[in-house]
Amino acid sequence: MATQQTRSLARFMMAPSVVLLFVWMIVPLAFTLWFSFQQYNPLNPIRDGFVGFSNYALFYSNPAFLQSILNTLILVGSVLLITVIGGILLALLIDQPMWGQGIVRILVISPFFVMPPVAALVWKNMIMHPQYGVFADIARFFGGQPIDWFGQYPMLAIIIIVAWQWLPFATLILLTSLQSLDGEQKEAAEMDGAGFVSRFIYLTLPHMSRAITVVLLIQTIFLLSVYAEILVTTNGGPGYASTNLPFLVYQKALLEFKIGQASAGGIIAVILANIVAFFAMRAVGKNLDK
Repeated sequence: MATQQTRSLARFMMAPSVVLLFVWMIVPLAFTLWFSFQQYNPLNPIRDGFVGFSNYALFYSNPAFLQSILNTLILVGSVLLITVIGGILLALLIDQPMWGQGIVRILVISPFFVMPPVAALVWKNMIMHPQYGVFADIARFFGGQPIDWFGQYPMLAIIIIVAWQWLPFATLILLTSLQSLDGEQKEAAEMDGAGFVSRFIYLTLPHMSRAITVVLLIQTIFLLSVYAEILVTTNGGPGYASTNLPFLVYQKALLEFKIGQASAGGIIAVILANIVAFFAMRAVGKNLDK
């Protein structure tokens, strides 16, 4: 057991890193908060001035605001559902003894190491292209009509791309949890006559619950900031059909040069992320205490 002296020494040694991390986070946040109350345009900086909460009101009154919030929640929820269910199934599959198991695991995990803009470009120009894409060739092979994914189903296309990127992460975490399951427990369940479905529901799934909550927490934080995939593929369109909150902030900051409104949107995004993270942390904490 650690003594009071060792605990004090540990706090002292960790203090510089904690302070540096705090400054690293709080300084950009403070500047964003300050700009959210300013009328600032980098192309015309002379017209600076304090405008109170008008930037928040303008950002909220934007026709794309509510749609961007809805798209953000749809994107996060859909990707989480796909990656958790798909990750569990893939983890169960590649955990089975097979020839070339190591190669299969590398291939399953490899999409996670592809940069988001590169992955989006590959999906846009090689897989989902309405004329030359793989999906179009498959549709024509079976006598169907190719689908313009980014024109007809933009959010679905974005969800597929992002889920493809994050599925390996979920699979890796869940596979690690699955391999930590005690083999004697599985053998005992088999000897008691429990089938595969019963073993999965009453033994495997409860054992993986902690890993599942960790996957939900980490992916939720990152999915709330998805931006590159939308920029490369749909550019937020058609209309606002695929505009999420981070992309709307990008539009205000770098296309319209309305730094004040963009900062207000950034603060709103931070508040939304913290609300989601708060409930996710509570869920993770309850699960880890079991």
